[in-house]
Amino acid sequence: MNFRKNKSLFLFLLPGLILYSIFFIVPTINAVIYSFTDWDGLSPDFNVVGFDNYVNIISNDSIFLKAFVNNIKFMLFVLIFQTLFSLIFAMFLIKNTKTNIFLRALYFFPTILSSVSVAFIWTFIYDPGIGVLNTVLDSINLGFLKQSWLGNQDLAIFSVAVTQVWFHTGQMLIIFVAGLQAIPKDLYEVADMEGARKWDRFRFVTWPMIAPSATIVMAYTTIQSFKAFDLIFAMTRGGPNYSTEILATLIYSTAFRSFEFGYASAQSVIFMIVIALITVAQFRLLRASRVQE
Repeated sequence: MNFRKNKSLFLFLLPGLILYSIFFIVPTINAVIYSFTDWDGLSPDFNVVGFDNYVNIISNDSIFLKAFVNNIKFMLFVLIFQTLFSLIFAMFLIKNTKTNIFLRALYFFPTILSSVSVAFIWTFIYDPGIGVLNTVLDSINLGFLKQSWLGNQDLAIFSVAVTQVWFHTGQMLIIFVAGLQAIPKDLYEVADMEGARKWDRFRFVTWPMIAPSATIVMAYTTIQSFKAFDLIFAMTRGGPNYSTEILATLIYSTAFRSFEFGYASAQSVIFMIVIALITVAQFRLLRASRVQE
């Protein structure tokens, strides 16, 4: 198919390009422009303040710093455990038996639920009075571990992170299953002939071959972690005392509660830059590990 000879084929790209421009490119450009203003989101007039918003965010905004730290904690917890669990489950469920197919579907099921539904389910589980988690702890004589899981400032962000892991592990499992099933069996036969142990098989055969799948999983999980607005907003609204506030919920509060759209736009620009830098770093680290292998 030669695009140069048949230029009409570019017409098929136009609908997607138009939608992408309307819902991504134009809003991104507007966010950058408004980040240099004090626009309140309502009045037609605003003042250009230059880099004042950015300077204030970096030097004076302690809540933004706390939200950023919370986001990193949340992202690392979800990235480590969601990737680990999805890979382990995928390795156990790689064969296309009826039981394995059923279990894959079962683990994938939470992914099709809405974030608000998942938030309500886990808010009930974490309820300090009638919640399932504390009730189970009581029933197995571990009542001393009972907590106000969403009310404890030290535990709240990790409690929400557990919910996120439960929510999306099944989705990442499917990606790993596809990657594992694409590995030629000949490679394992050669490894066995060389006397490779299970860890060696994983290190020198499985991991290098599923590195592309791992890259997708890790990049997608990172982006999900930074965009977990609906889950956190429905469960905690950023509380208690900003302990579960992440950048997405903070930007929402700044824009639609405080009506500081210019300041929120500056926060959004920094937010996009952070996601881009972390994603690029992940790609480079994974590429470097593949080269070393």
